[in-house]
Amino acid sequence: MARLLLVCLGGALGSGARYLTALGAASLFGIAFPYGTLIVNIAGSFLVAFLMQMSMTTELLSADVRLMLTSGVLGGFTTYSTFNYETLQLAVEGEWPVAAANVAVTVVACLAAGVLGLASGRALVGSLA
Repeated sequence: MARLLLVCLGGALGSGARYLTALGAASLFGIAFPYGTLIVNIAGSFLVAFLMQMSMTTELLSADVRLMLTSGVLGGFTTYSTFNYETLQLAVEGEWPVAAANVAVTVVACLAAGVLGLASGRALVGSLA
């Protein structure tokens, strides 16, 4: 039960952070492209890979903290379902090039962020081990 509460608390924090990121991105970059969703998906891809690398190769994070951060905070923060909906809406509105760009940039950037997260975790663990 305690682990469930950690995930729920983390999810609330992650959802709030996602909302604030979306507001900030819309303010900075406009609303013609779903920048907020892209930003959280890239950041989330990096952070999940980084935290998993760190927690699976060291004892810096307990299993409970890892669960709260990855399933909770980052589960609430990343927004694949929102990405899917926004991409479909762009397509329905006839904005096929923007929809395709959203898919391509999201997939490539999130994979790259994941690779960087793993490499960062390995680099940090290597320097601490």
